Order: sequence, then structure tokens, then C-alpha cells
Amino acid sequence: MIDRKIFTLEHDMWRETVRKFVEKEIVPLHAQWERDGIVPRELWLKAGEAGLLCCTVPEEYGGLGLDYLFDVVVFEELWRVGASGPGFLIHTDLVSTYILSFGSEEQKRHWLPKMVRGEAIGSLGMTEPHAGSDLKAVRTKAVRDPEAKPGDNDADFVINGQKVFISNGQMCDVIVLATKTDSDAGAKGVSLFLVDAATKGFERGSNLEKLGMKAQDTSELFFDNMRIPASSMLGTEGGGFKLMMTKLAQERLAQAIRSATVTETMIEWTVDYTAERRAFGQTIGDFQNTQFVLADLKARSVMARVFTDKCIELFMAGELDSVDAAMAKLVTSELHCEAADKCLQLFGGWGYMWEYPICRAYADARIVKIAGGSVEIMKTIIAREMFKGKLSPKRLD
Repeated sequence: MIDRKIFTLEHDMWRETVRKFVEKEIVPLHAQWERDGIVPRELWLKAGEAGLLCCTVPEEYGGLGLDYLFDVVVFEELWRVGASGPGFLIHTDLVSTYILSFGSEEQKRHWLPKMVRGEAIGSLGMTEPHAGSDLKAVRTKAVRDPEAKPGDNDADFVINGQKVFISNGQMCDVIVLATKTDSDAGAKGVSLFLVDAATKGFERGSNLEKLGMKAQDTSELFFDNMRIPASSMLGTEGGGFKLMMTKLAQERLAQAIRSATVTETMIEWTVDYTAERRAFGQTIGDFQNTQFVLADLKARSVMARVFTDKCIELFMAGELDSVDAAMAKLVTSELHCEAADKCLQLFGGWGYMWEYPICRAYADARIVKIAGGSVEIMKTIIAREMFKGKLSPKRLD
């Protein structure tokens, strides 16, 4: 229907390679991983060997040094087959990006080659029981060693606190952890650390049971007097909130790419099913209602795809702002959930059976209105820009 001109022949060739890997190494085993509630570490090692992890990491840190579209291809090919288990997005698009963008040379050389190979799995430790979208409200505390001399900037930090809903939580080896180093400084009191999961004082909670994305491990994480060196800090003390804000547009773009891809896939599944399934002497697809529902979804999915691809172009040019990213995330996530509901309806009773991909896609879909910032937060960001300078400063805080 549309020519995705952002992709070159090299990207298309890479897509074929990724698709073959997904069909061989993931599709036949994903149902079992859903029952297990986790993807085996062996898959991460295979993905690393095949070059599917952290495609943009430069060669000097063990990566391929490719452009962002190579990562996009990996994500799209996973979502196109409903493989929501492998947490490659968090690992590649967020954790490795934080390290590459803000890490010290020592941090980059220690972690990035292992992440590229799939030997070290990355996780993002930000959400807490009392702090979701409001990241400046985190309560996990990092304090200087109380026995350190005043002004000793090399003194260890001692961390106490809790995180929840953490993807890759059961398997992670390295965590980008949001803490409060100054509880009275608001956003300016937030600092990020790179935490080695082997550190004493770190514990994983249980693998949380979710509505969907059942093969992706999601956990609580606990920090009990965990001592880490000052060199583990990512960026500067008190600069963590600012760093997180610089990556939100990228995170929301990834969510938009996911929703655009899954929406297209669900429509394709439903067209194929309704063209074969018969009722009252004709196929389900022969009914005007079926055609109108799918035609409407198709038209809007094309619009969503065009805008999402434009946002990818803007991101690669360093021009994607928070408002465009919020609009992409808002529109695609709401369409994603609507399409899941309407497409399942056209499958009838079979759509409610877990063996059908549309059923699993329906369960997986609901998180997209929450992950990467809720749709309410996206609306607030957009409205704040629309009404800039026109309302009381408190009206849209």
C-alpha cells in the first residue's frame, strides 16, 4: 500500500536474515516460553551471535556500528509474529543507548561488548510502586558512605529501595537504576547508576504474572544496603532526570513502531481468516460490516504508519521532539488496542482461544497504553504545547 522509502536494499536484506532467525529460533518455541514465563538465556546468546542485539553500537565496543533502522527491523520482525517474549527492545533501544550516550569509557568497554554478544542482559530500573510516569518521585535512595570523609567524591554509595514492573528483571545482568541522591531537590535530586546484578544487596522478586506478554520476565527488584562505587554513576550526580528526559522521545517512538507493526499484522490475520471462514452460506468477509470494519482500520493504520516512519526519519536526523513522539505514541497505541478488539470480534469464539495469535495479541495489546508513558501523559504533553502561554502555569502541570 505504501512504499517505506526510509529502508534501503541493505535493510531489506537484513530483514530477510532476521525473519529467518525469528522463524527458526523463536516462533516454534514461543508458546512454551509463555508457559514458562521466561525466555531462556540461550536465545540471547544466539541472537547476539547472529548480530540482532544492539546493532547501532560502534565497532570499537563490539557492535556493528549500523544505523537505527537495523534495530527497527529486528523489533518489527519480532512483533510481526507476536513474539512479545524476548526483551530485546529494553536491552537494545534503552539500556545500551544510555550506556553509549552517557557512560564513561570504562563503563562502555565493560558492558557494551557483553550486551552485543548477549552475554549480559540489560534492564531499566525506573518504575516504583509509588512512581510510574512521575520519575522525579522515585524513592530508591543512594547515599554516600556515612563513614566517608566530607568532600570525598570517590566514596561508595549505599542504595536502598524497590523497583517494580521491570522487564528482563529475572535475567538482567546490568541495570540502569534511577535513585534519589538528594530527597529534597526534586528532579535535580535524581541520579542514575549502572548496577551489576551480581552486587551483594541486590535481590530479585518473583516473576510477576501479567495479563499479556507472558513470555517476557517482569519482576520486582530490591536493594538492601547495596554498596556500589562512585564510578558506577551514569552521568553526574543530580543529573539523572535530565538524562532520562533526553531518551523519552526514543522510547515512545519504539512504542509507536511496535503498535503500528502489530496493528498491520492483526488486520492481515483477520482478512485471511474472514476470507475463509463461512457463515450463513458465505464467508465472513462477504459481509459489508466486515469489509467496513477492516477498511476503516486499514486506512487509519496506513496513516499511523506514515507518521511513524516520518518520526523515525526525524529521530535519525536528531530532530524528533517530545510532542511529535507523544502524538505518535498516543495515536498508534490507541489504534493498536482498538484493532485488537475489533479484529478478535471478527474471529468469533475462536478469537477467544489462546491458541489463536489474535487472542494473544489482544492480551499483549493493553500494555501499550501504559508502557513508555500513559496515554494521559501523552495528551498532557500535546496539550501543554498547544496552550503554551495561554493558560495559568498550573493548569497543565
